[in-house]
Amino acid sequence: MGHISVLLKEVTEVLAPVDGGRYFDGTLGGGGHARAILEASAPGGCLAGTDLDPAVIERLENEFAPYGERVHLIHANFSAIDTICAGLDWQSLNGIILDLGLSSLQLADAARGFAFSQAGPLDMRFSPDSNVSAHTIVNTYDEHDLTRIIRTLGEERFASRIAHAIVTTRPIETTTELADCVSRAIPRRFWPPHIHPATRTFQALRMEVNAEIENLKGFLPKAARLLAPGGVLAVIAFHSLEDRIVKQFFAGPESREHHPVLPVKPVRTGPILERITKKSAVPSVDEIHSNPRARSARLRAARRVA
Repeated sequence: MGHISVLLKEVTEVLAPVDGGRYFDGTLGGGGHARAILEASAPGGCLAGTDLDPAVIERLENEFAPYGERVHLIHANFSAIDTICAGLDWQSLNGIILDLGLSSLQLADAARGFAFSQAGPLDMRFSPDSNVSAHTIVNTYDEHDLTRIIRTLGEERFASRIAHAIVTTRPIETTTELADCVSRAIPRRFWPPHIHPATRTFQALRMEVNAEIENLKGFLPKAARLLAPGGVLAVIAFHSLEDRIVKQFFAGPESREHHPVLPVKPVRTGPILERITKKSAVPSVDEIHSNPRARSARLRAARRVA
């Protein structure tokens, strides 16, 4: 299956791109969201997009060539949004999209080590420049740290059993070896329905390898500060932990005034965000049918108040 951008219609509607606007796509992936924004903001809208995968940048440079100077593609982490916008001399943004899902193109490439459907090396790095791979974590981290990673990032109830199984089985060289090891550690009656029993462990390792939670937490306040009045920040999360971080940020200090003890005047600690919808948007039944990987996607969006 080729890459299908999740919640594409909903993202375009919530960002409402306009001619002359400036937009940022932090996770270019297959390029679907970026392309929709460029089309909707024609002829004068501009977009800066980042991705940690150099293969993504190389491919999209060819595909997006017709947009000319309207698009800027950068091999970087989205958490560097402030540095990137400063380099472009962009003082503010009209819209920001962050899709935290894994590209179908990355999943389909066994050599990247993201999937367990076919044997591949334990890699899981978004960027080949990273020093830490899944192989490093699986084969060198102690049992305590493995348990912490799998329990915290994977929200896996059998984290300690899985970590013990990994340590006693090492060395583990391939994705299928790891998937088999994890499956054996979980009692079969507790295997989750509809997903492979190793799914949460693989997810946790990928998030640890790429420091995904740290990058998300660093990105959100920077993105909020860069929004122009009326600008929209939209985030698609596929993991309950990530979605919870976004939800709390949109409802937290960045989204309302702090009221110290009276009679001190209320002060603002940052840009004020207004949630566009109280509940997250989810894919339709038809979208899930055509793209089963979209089933866990959650879209949240907030607008900067003038």
